[in-house]
Amino acid sequence: MIKKNSQESPTHCGTIALIGAPNAGKSTLLNRLVGQKISIVTPKAQTTRNRVTGVAMAGQTQLVFLDVPGVFEAEEGFEQAMVNAAWNGAKEADSVLFLFDARKNPTEETERAVARLARLEKPIFLGLNKVDTIKGSKLPLLERAAWFQERAKWKEIFMICALNGDGVSELKAALGGSLPESPWFYPEDMLTTVPMRILASELTREQCFLKLQQELPYTLTVETERYEEKEGVIEVHQTIIVQNERQKMIVIGKGGSMLKDIGSGARREIGKAAGQPCRTFLFVKIREDWKEKPDAYHYLGLDFKAK
Repeated sequence: MIKKNSQESPTHCGTIALIGAPNAGKSTLLNRLVGQKISIVTPKAQTTRNRVTGVAMAGQTQLVFLDVPGVFEAEEGFEQAMVNAAWNGAKEADSVLFLFDARKNPTEETERAVARLARLEKPIFLGLNKVDTIKGSKLPLLERAAWFQERAKWKEIFMICALNGDGVSELKAALGGSLPESPWFYPEDMLTTVPMRILASELTREQCFLKLQQELPYTLTVETERYEEKEGVIEVHQTIIVQNERQKMIVIGKGGSMLKDIGSGARREIGKAAGQPCRTFLFVKIREDWKEKPDAYHYLGLDFKAK
């Protein structure tokens, strides 16, 4: 439901899809734009699985960002569902920001994605991210921008660093300027529509990525079974789901040490997001084919299509 703003001057509001290849920095940028961590960030590609909505204000404009899974060539059903969710987000949004890692060369996959974006009848922006890592001559950066200019009609092109904020305020202002006159969708102090139950699952999954790094099975997921407040303390019961006994032992670690480390990090991050102390209770279960079950898709807000 659209909520009206009490201000007399005209307000603007709309949705902006953040789209790009895995590890382009979309979640880092979303957290920067919103001003708080609402989307998990890890070095592992394709960390974002479900749509994360972030809300930011710029004067009388409310920007509603959709951080969707990365676009890549997917073969399996679960990954295809994530990619479909990304493109559906782009179709539904008022504007689109395509984020690209400026350190990398565009590929055929990039060209296909840009061609698809060019067919959208809405403002599309390009953000060349991680420009702080390019030292010396800026010629490669200019060549990168020229490559994109030849292939689509961008509203504007920005060179930014989502990590330290360089160029982000200018990007935010331009994105806000592309949105239609409209009442705000959400209260002014709202930062995300993601329920704390789901955010808690994501924050624990983030700790799994960060603690296990290369050992982590990509297919691991986390479900929050219970999320409740007891005497001023958030109590969270979660299940970490893996696909076999070997993965289970990796997550638990020797004498339960790894699971304790994951729990400690999750407790800190969930408490920070909730704004109050937190207790976590983690369990590890094996579900060999969890990715092929409708519940897995629905839990992440993805469309399930039976094979």
